Amino acid sequence: MHALILGGTTEGRRLAELLAGTPGLRVTSSLAGRVAGPRLPVGQVRVGGFGGVPGLTEWLRTHHVDVLIDATHPFAEKISFHAAEAAAGAHVPLLALRRPGWVPGAGDTWHLADSLPEAARLLPRLGRRIFLTTGRLGLAAFAGPASAGLWFLSRSVDPPEPGTPVPARMELLLSRGPFALHDERELLRGHRIEVLVTKDSGGAATAPKLAAAREAGLPVVVVRRPPVPPGVREVTSPEEAAEALRGM
Repeated sequence: MHALILGGTTEGRRLAELLAGTPGLRVTSSLAGRVAGPRLPVGQVRVGGFGGVPGLTEWLRTHHVDVLIDATHPFAEKISFHAAEAAAGAHVPLLALRRPGWVPGAGDTWHLADSLPEAARLLPRLGRRIFLTTGRLGLAAFAGPASAGLWFLSRSVDPPEPGTPVPARMELLLSRGPFALHDERELLRGHRIEVLVTKDSGGAATAPKLAAAREAGLPVVVVRRPPVPPGVREVTSPEEAAEALRGM
């Protein structure tokens, strides 16, 4: 059996590790290639896009893929819908590996938004010094008039592409998780942060920023996850995904 993992996440790497050496199972992990120097999973890896739904459908067919696992980032909406359409076209079963989202706890002050532009519109009434952890690809949403007069600390793995609109007053912090709670506390304190902005990515690697914001009494703007393709079987852990694959 040949399994194709659409990865680039901690869960995708863990799943490839769990499946390595399984008799009768060949695993290929596919990375989009948007991050410089990505952490590679064990086993066979391909990097780059497929060319949309037609390209992915053809790849599934020509490489005799028996099962497709969507272990992409919860906000990789486009590839998830492409995966669902391609799997249906190639008559290949699809399994979605989705890490659970974050849940507010006692002491949290969350403001939910359905998009990055909506998150940007919430900021002026919440504070002036913003810790932005939504990634380099969404910076343009915070470069408009709604953000005039605000200061941003933007943390991402890679810098924005040249020519990308960014907030007028922004300091860029290049860093890759996981992040420790004591470091997040110091970061908020040292930069005098008043508001945290994050996507509901879930997972433990970047969750300490939420705890640090809670301790400091800071409001948090949380961007909700996009919708997922209907009718796709979902699991919430690499272990559950590995067990499902072994039962196919």
